[in-house]
Amino acid sequence: MTGTARVDTARLMELLSVCLGAYYGDFTVAAASENLTASQGKALTVLRRGPAAMRALAHTMTCDASNMTGIIDRLEKRDLVRREPSPSDRRIKNVVLTSEGERVADTIRAKMRTTQEGLDALSDQERESLHTLLERVFISQPAA
Repeated sequence: MTGTARVDTARLMELLSVCLGAYYGDFTVAAASENLTASQGKALTVLRRGPAAMRALAHTMTCDASNMTGIIDRLEKRDLVRREPSPSDRRIKNVVLTSEGERVADTIRAKMRTTQEGLDALSDQERESLHTLLERVFISQPAA
């Protein structure tokens, strides 16, 4: 392929599928090494960004609220998260990582060797470009 050839959307989507599959597999193995399901690990990863209401967490993880309750119940039993009343609405419970939950979330990320090695192979400029492109494609989409 020359520098001027256009990669069509279908090929990009297929490559994203392969990359995300590899990332998910790497993540699943790392979470399992901490005796967590992929969903439990994902919840910890999402909560690493900050506390979240149960409904918001379910939305972010694209799962049913009742399923989210079970995931959080199991994480709470392991002292990885705790529920706290929302400061703005006492009827809402926020889920917060405990210090042990933070440690486990960080350990999962550190154990994702395939992903780490792939990203480490990039130059600083390539990493910046990848970051910019991923934000543009997945984060900075205009509202429909």
